[in-house]
Amino acid sequence: MSAKKLSALNVVRVASLLSLLVGTSPLFGQTPAPAPGAQPPAANGTTPPAAGPRRGGRGGGAPLSDADKAEIAKLADYPAWAPGSGDGRFFVGPNYTPAPEQTPKDGVPKGKVVSFTLNAADSKFYPDTGKRGATPTRKVTVYIPSQYVTGTPAPFIVSADAYGARNNQLPNILDNMIAAKRLPVMLAVMIANGGGDGGGSERGLEYDTVAGKNAEFIEAEILPKVEKDYGVTLTKDPDGRMALGGSSGGSAAFSMAWFHPELYHRVMTYSGTYVNQQAGPDAPHGAWNYHETLIPQSEPKPLRVWLEMGQNDNGATAASSGFHNWLIANIHMADVLQAKGYHYQLVYAKGAGHTDGKAIAQTYPQALEWVWQDYKPVTR
Repeated sequence: MSAKKLSALNVVRVASLLSLLVGTSPLFGQTPAPAPGAQPPAANGTTPPAAGPRRGGRGGGAPLSDADKAEIAKLADYPAWAPGSGDGRFFVGPNYTPAPEQTPKDGVPKGKVVSFTLNAADSKFYPDTGKRGATPTRKVTVYIPSQYVTGTPAPFIVSADAYGARNNQLPNILDNMIAAKRLPVMLAVMIANGGGDGGGSERGLEYDTVAGKNAEFIEAEILPKVEKDYGVTLTKDPDGRMALGGSSGGSAAFSMAWFHPELYHRVMTYSGTYVNQQAGPDAPHGAWNYHETLIPQSEPKPLRVWLEMGQNDNGATAASSGFHNWLIANIHMADVLQAKGYHYQLVYAKGAGHTDGKAIAQTYPQALEWVWQDYKPVTR
């Protein structure tokens, strides 16, 4: 073989190797998330289909204005986040240590983790839409603690993108924290998205739309199947229901509680996409409208909201006038929640990116503890 052909072959081999390395999915909660603009791997271990471009990634759009820079400068005044911190704004990092609650411990009762598959063809809410990236099925993973007593209405967490399912991250945390009586005996229902990411995708339709449809889908088509198939009773008390998610799954979690406070009172989001990903007639700036108009112009709702954002989050160097700066969007969420008297925490993760695994791995248990603070089960 000629030297020229060998050289060409080597280029191909190197390109293939790089492709494999880039395509390797990091473990949720253990390594940083992909660069801004990329869809993080789903927490149930699958890699979502390729996403369309996300506007407002690092350096996208016009540069930060002086007013934007002034807002970001205030982050330096946040105090350190510590166990027992009350409402307000805090920082973690830039050095991170995985929380020990994520590791199974000897002597701690282990809950049951089961799963089932939903077919899009059977759904009245999200049938085969033909949207980009749409998949014919979605996996639902359910955690049932060993302490659960059949017939008892149980509090529970619903997670978008099946956050916490991969490597049993959330089940391990719940095992340890329930045993230590730091959390109530609760279930977790971890639901994969419908596929794709960004504008025009199925995930975008489900998560970025500023509406209550996703909560209605879960209430009608997922939770009844969980109860029937696994012999559990899920509480109807909204104070015993929490919505969880990251990125667009984060704004989706907030939408569940905002549009249906009769169903959910507790919300926890990582790098929530409170930006203009999907505009609509009632939200011309998409989820940016939550902090721009919807929350400021509405009576307070009985919600308890925990927010996280990374220093290098999506759009961190883009002007807020483009409605695609995740960092400023989450600051504004804290502003309006505080102004309206909500119980909220905003945690600023120094040195962290979008839905950054190392920040999640450290903060997950403590965040859950804050979100579930003051929970009292409804007695019959």
